[in-house]
Amino acid sequence: MKFFHISDLHIGLRLMNRDLHEDQVYVLDQIVQYAASEKPDAVLIAGDIYDRAVPSAEAVAVFDRFITSLRERVPDCVIMMISGNHDSAPRIDLFRGILKGRKIYAIGTPPSDDCDFIEQVTLEDDFGPVHFYLLPYVRPSMVRKIVNPDEEGCSPGFEETLGKLLEREKIDRADRNVIVSHQFYIPAGGNADDVPRAASEIPSVGNIDAVSAGVLKDFDYCALGHIHRPMTLASPRIRYSGTPYPCSVSEAGQKKSVVCVEMGEKTSDGMLSCGIRELPLKPLREVRVIEGTAEEVLRMRSEDYVSVILTDEAGEDAGDLMWKLRDAFPNLLEVRRKNQKSAEYGENAKAESLPDPYELCCAFLSDPDEEAKKLLADVIRKVRGGV
Repeated sequence: MKFFHISDLHIGLRLMNRDLHEDQVYVLDQIVQYAASEKPDAVLIAGDIYDRAVPSAEAVAVFDRFITSLRERVPDCVIMMISGNHDSAPRIDLFRGILKGRKIYAIGTPPSDDCDFIEQVTLEDDFGPVHFYLLPYVRPSMVRKIVNPDEEGCSPGFEETLGKLLEREKIDRADRNVIVSHQFYIPAGGNADDVPRAASEIPSVGNIDAVSAGVLKDFDYCALGHIHRPMTLASPRIRYSGTPYPCSVSEAGQKKSVVCVEMGEKTSDGMLSCGIRELPLKPLREVRVIEGTAEEVLRMRSEDYVSVILTDEAGEDAGDLMWKLRDAFPNLLEVRRKNQKSAEYGENAKAESLPDPYELCCAFLSDPDEEAKKLLADVIRKVRGGV
């Protein structure tokens, strides 16, 4: 059984001020070309199809073109996709029943009640069945009827929720089982800091959404989405495919790829033959960070997406320098100074006479009455540490 694993397409994303439409089409076409040559039995898309819950018409057209091309070039391939935290689950569910008849499984919402289970797709090869479990992004509040809140009405956390959802499934360990999931999984026994995150990812406060990969123990391959850096969690078979193209400057220099998995026979003792390859994806434009003096940087002309870090002090007219940088780098993302003297700013700020916060608030409130003034004065006194 051969299948592709990709995720986090983020179609419609803008890289700072740059529209990535052309870049995304360029890379998605490479994935189609790989599919045409490799002839996978399935393509798995592990969430965050779009960059926002309400994608633009242009973004929808890009994805439509991608899926249509896949179906035309590899007509027997089964396409399976789930929603991620950036997607609108109901929108991904649209025409869910009709698409199944075309061997396209678009699963937006997780199970919602006791009679509902994780969507399962079973494919057959010479060695028997392979069961694919399609689990969209889950927040505990989405599955309250299943995981049962405690006596105070509080839902369990992310890890307990995922554990309870998976425990309900009758997974036959003798067969080959694959899960497609979009969550913040971390190594079993590890912590959230063990998983580096890109600047384009939105972390939760205190990493409350972290889930131990130990809950995935019943699966022979875990096709994960959510983390943008390609990486594995303890085992090559528990894997984030990463984004197919850079989505932020923090992903500069990362090698992107399609994960190609070939599952062989699973023996009676649970041993599985499984080959994993990474099919490299070449971006239309790289994302690069260039550092040096203005003179050095201007000699590094490039059509790539470039973040410039200047190491010298401000010299020539800023407007003139920006014109030169934009000429040298047509796809310039940003310009920063490495040696900004933040300490000087702090000293200057201290030296200035700062406005009285009470007077500022009164001016903002447009002449408040005496009761409001008394309340305002009391709040400011408490904030300053008074009694």
